[in-house]
Amino acid sequence: MAATRALVRMAVPAAVALLGGCTTLGPDFHAPQVPWLQGWSGGAWRPLADEAPRGAPPRDDEWWRQFDDPVLDQLVAEAQRLNPGVRTAGLRILEARAQLGIAGSALYPQLQQLSSEALVAGNRGSNGQGRTFGSFGLAFDLAWELDFWGKFKRGIESADAAYFSSIALYDDVQVLVAAQAASLYATIRATELRLRIANENAAIQRRSLEITERLFRSGNDAELDVQQARSQYLGTLATIPEIESSLRQTRNALCVLLARPPDALPELQGGRAKIPEARLEAIVDLPAEMLRRRPDVRAAEMQLAAQSAQIGISEAALYPSIALAGSVGLSATTFGSPGATLAWGLGPALVWNVFDHGRLTNQVLVQDARFQQLYEQYQDVVLRAARELDDAASSFAYTRAQVGILRDAVQAARRSLDIATVQYREGLVDFQRVLDSQRALFSAQERLVASQGGVVQYLIAVYKAMGGGWQAGRARPLLDDTTQTTMGERSDWKALLQAPLPPPSAQFPPPPTSDTP
Repeated sequence: MAATRALVRMAVPAAVALLGGCTTLGPDFHAPQVPWLQGWSGGAWRPLADEAPRGAPPRDDEWWRQFDDPVLDQLVAEAQRLNPGVRTAGLRILEARAQLGIAGSALYPQLQQLSSEALVAGNRGSNGQGRTFGSFGLAFDLAWELDFWGKFKRGIESADAAYFSSIALYDDVQVLVAAQAASLYATIRATELRLRIANENAAIQRRSLEITERLFRSGNDAELDVQQARSQYLGTLATIPEIESSLRQTRNALCVLLARPPDALPELQGGRAKIPEARLEAIVDLPAEMLRRRPDVRAAEMQLAAQSAQIGISEAALYPSIALAGSVGLSATTFGSPGATLAWGLGPALVWNVFDHGRLTNQVLVQDARFQQLYEQYQDVVLRAARELDDAASSFAYTRAQVGILRDAVQAARRSLDIATVQYREGLVDFQRVLDSQRALFSAQERLVASQGGVVQYLIAVYKAMGGGWQAGRARPLLDDTTQTTMGERSDWKALLQAPLPPPSAQFPPPPTSDTP
């Protein structure tokens, strides 16, 4: 007994010391630094920002409204709500919520098991006499691994970062879908304008063909002029089916983006062949600030945070796991004594993988290497974002400068055709001058349309590179009513389906700084 009391006196201070030594292993996450970003002025972005009109607030949250096109506004809103990619990203948020719930449950008793058993047996002799007896048991077992080393806290931290990463990826899909809808819409309008120009030039060339045929029949012209006019007219006609096919394919792409089967888009009947126009509104943010708030950059940062917590989880495996285990059981038998027996037990348990032959230590290195990989990927994401912004800004500026020049070129080509046509009718020039003027006009018009469409496309790319257009998605439900009802009937989602997303201003919570368990 004396030895037992001595052992107890030694064990109690040791347990107290162990409880006081609870800590959270692994590195605390800090936002990664990008050394070059702080001093980056934006390259081609800075001159463009200086030229932007002042006085109006920036509208990068719903930048497509600057085109003042109700059809475009409707298409973007529908795409951001119904696109399958958006809906899939929303479901990934629900998955991350469930994973976060799993991680949080680790702080409570991990084993809570109720078991029972029953056995009935008997025998019968040769005289037909026999005996029957039964055995019955009911037990409840509980095991609770205490979070001495912060393994479960790091698990929650990792799941929390993964949850915020899923939200950032959802935001990123919203940005992409808005940009794709606007880009396809602008392409459709530009293609419609190309189709109208091709028909107008075909009509001009048909009139020239009729003139040459009439002159040839009257004997005042050679057959060569007729065949050249017919060749040019038919060549222009041949471009029309190609343009119509391209128009149809672009419409189909927009239908799919809107989660519709390929078909006509009745919304596009108005405003045909009119390329949307908009100015770049006032830019007040520095390029570094815009890049950091981009959803894809935020998602990469959250993935890095989730992996940082995994290092602490793997480090915790190097130390003993300490648990409280308990059980209570009730058993009874009809053999011998009809009474019931109650048994219970409670005590600590310790498991320590002392000799792992490098398995656990190398697992820490594996998680650390994965963290460094994600760190390098984060740097690459920021670099690519900077390139995307600079490419879009420079392309927008250079293409916009082309438009004025090409407008003058179209006017000159149209005037040249008018003069050549009059001089041909008066016999001052041959028909080749008319053909050359027609080709020059068609080419100049095509280039002008391409340039006008390019200005719109690059402006869309600028706003996409700024990472705007996702904010409104935070206020919308992740799922439509039908999907919510279906999933609610299939599984017990409780409030997870209706829980709102955090507001756009919400940030990933900082990691705990306390070392207490």
